[in-house]
Amino acid sequence: MRVQTKSEVAVKLIVLIAGAFIMLYPLLWMLSSSFKPEAIIFKQLGLIPAQVTPDNYIHGWSSMQGIDFTLFFKNTFILVIFCIIGNVVSCSMTGYAFARLEMIGKKVFFGILLGTMMLPFHVVLLPRFLIFTKLGWVNTYLPLIVPTFLAGNGFFCYMLVQFMRSIPRELDQAATIDGCGPVQIYIRIILPLCHSALALVMVLTLIWTWNDFFSQLIYIGNPKLFTVALGLRTFIDATGASNYGQLFAMSTVSLLPIIIFFIFAQKQLMGGIAIQGLKG
Repeated sequence: MRVQTKSEVAVKLIVLIAGAFIMLYPLLWMLSSSFKPEAIIFKQLGLIPAQVTPDNYIHGWSSMQGIDFTLFFKNTFILVIFCIIGNVVSCSMTGYAFARLEMIGKKVFFGILLGTMMLPFHVVLLPRFLIFTKLGWVNTYLPLIVPTFLAGNGFFCYMLVQFMRSIPRELDQAATIDGCGPVQIYIRIILPLCHSALALVMVLTLIWTWNDFFSQLIYIGNPKLFTVALGLRTFIDATGASNYGQLFAMSTVSLLPIIIFFIFAQKQLMGGIAIQGLKG
């Protein structure tokens, strides 16, 4: 195999750095604009602000009268925690049932599960909204939380099924000889061996729930229940009185938890993705 010269390596490095800068430019511009006065944000498009002010962060934190981003962050964390618990518990149980247990019609039900993954979200949007309206769940977090406890995410179920199928069945047989039933095998054998896949479920659930705007906009109308995604929308006024400086400032703040979490969970996330690729 031919060894690359230093000039070839340097060219590739420059191209990669240039590509990374192009990808990061919108984020850097948002960060720079969050420190600019509102009057010069769209007049000065450079990354280095001519004037620097923290007012966008100070005033942006109190986006609504009597309600600030402290409540929005609290609401988001509550929603994320419940969604993570729901997806981990229900999807792992569903994956275990399809992967390890024998039952009548398992292939048919698994096919239905795969079919739900192919169904566009907008197709079921209206029926789900009508159901939750009849149940009186609108303006609560129940429409966003309850489906996660009912294995409503087919992708996670399918991913865990494929992972659990790769675990040797001899472990189940050995546990059965020791007197373990299906529940004990699930808790003591399967779950510990699926920690990388479950970590991937947790990370993706956090990112998807944190960044979800459409579902939250549909079901939540009470400002006291707003999440960070809905809180950012309060800076955009249809009448033209939008405050982009505060919007950029709070958008920057809203990215920090995701970035911090990704830094600490990067090993588990990449490991889970790699393992899923090998098992698939």
